[in-house]
Amino acid sequence: MTAVDVLFSHSYYYSFDPKQWKNKTPYPPLGTLYATSFLREAGYTVDVFDTNLIEDPFLIQPLLEQQTPRFFVLYDDGFNYLTKMCLTAMREAAFEMIKIAKKQNCHIIVSSSDATDHYEKYLDAGADIIIQGEGEITLKTLVDTLSVSDDISLISGIVYKKNNAIVKTPKRPVLHDLDQLPLPAWDLVDIDAYKSIWKQGKHPFTLNLATTRGCPYKCNWCAKPIYGNRYNSHSPAYIADHIQYLATTFNVHRFWMCDDIFGLKPNWVQEFNVELKKRSLDISYYIQSRVDLLLKEDTIDALAESGLEEVWVGAESGSQTILDAMDKGTSVAQIYDATKLLKEKNINVAFFIQFGYLNETKEDIVKTIQMIKELVPDNIGISVSYPLPGTKFYEKVKDDLKLKANWTDSDDLAMLFKGSFNSSFYKKLHRYVHKEYRKSQALQNLKKLFKHPSSIDKSELRSILLLGYYIPSAFIDNIQLKNMEHTNV
Repeated sequence: MTAVDVLFSHSYYYSFDPKQWKNKTPYPPLGTLYATSFLREAGYTVDVFDTNLIEDPFLIQPLLEQQTPRFFVLYDDGFNYLTKMCLTAMREAAFEMIKIAKKQNCHIIVSSSDATDHYEKYLDAGADIIIQGEGEITLKTLVDTLSVSDDISLISGIVYKKNNAIVKTPKRPVLHDLDQLPLPAWDLVDIDAYKSIWKQGKHPFTLNLATTRGCPYKCNWCAKPIYGNRYNSHSPAYIADHIQYLATTFNVHRFWMCDDIFGLKPNWVQEFNVELKKRSLDISYYIQSRVDLLLKEDTIDALAESGLEEVWVGAESGSQTILDAMDKGTSVAQIYDATKLLKEKNINVAFFIQFGYLNETKEDIVKTIQMIKELVPDNIGISVSYPLPGTKFYEKVKDDLKLKANWTDSDDLAMLFKGSFNSSFYKKLHRYVHKEYRKSQALQNLKKLFKHPSSIDKSELRSILLLGYYIPSAFIDNIQLKNMEHTNV
């Protein structure tokens, strides 16, 4: 194995996050692969140690010994929303890799949400330089400079130690023309290994793409430590070319568009549809969006025509009071309208639901459950409010974050601040709402069975049969929740 100039890695291990590992739908580290290809195009020899599918940070040691890189870059995938949560299991793994790389005398550079928020911890763990914000340009400038000099004081967007004091340089302007980035270094990850895991989970294989960076909206609980409170977009032609490459190279035709907000730029979706047709690309994909955006012009029509299979919307709550407190900028009525329109176009709709926001009442919770039962989305993802550094929400609750400030993994669901109810209540509520949701799905399928018996598939029939479990189980959970309401300790 030949030596390389730069060895890239990242600190997300699916096996350290039981909920995600159980799903068997891992995605390659897209942000890491963009940075890798950017340096490769600049003439550096590079490689990637992809931690997603391994179980031990120490496995990096033999690779470091064989490749003797001058630079070890821990570059997290900023498009993976789980990296924003700074899960402690991943932080500990990052520290282990930093420690190992330090023994190999590498320059250690870190770019991640956690390192942005807690740069002191990473510098203390042995990292030499922390990149703040969008990383490709800063990283190349760092590697160019350190290849000839030790003076990095004029480089924007970094944090480092000098004479035991922390130095933080000015922010770097964001990249506006995203099309100048080369395609990610897909060849440096084992796509077949990903396909194998998806196959084990009996899911159609899907790769992740990002058409944009950032989000201009200001929900007060949402942090944007890497790409910021802005919105820049690849051209529809660039994304269509990217899809064509992946379809040709890996025989992939299903994609997760992991943008915070997909298709916000006026007419982008319509132009994207045209570009796909030019290349005769027949794909399916799913996205994240906002209910207010989906109601604009002919957006849903263009999405449906271009292959949209499912849209995840940040519904968050069925209570307008909570949506307004979050500065969400959407209404409950828009959630209802967008859901109905999507279903009419045979597009699956899924809800992100968030319980536990400040001053949430039992009435707010009931409204959210009622909304789920009435609209019966095709999927739901439930969490409790999580204080992310740099947000208004974090500032409101930071004094409560003394004993615990991070979840261990994404299934932790602990209340990190003093809310209306305690962690045990919300964990029980999480299970109860899922059961009520499954009940609603099953009852909907039962009506379908009576009206159109030949159209029922096996999964729908199975959901009907499971009513015998969900009805009594949800009833018991509801009684337990009522008993827990007054034990907020």
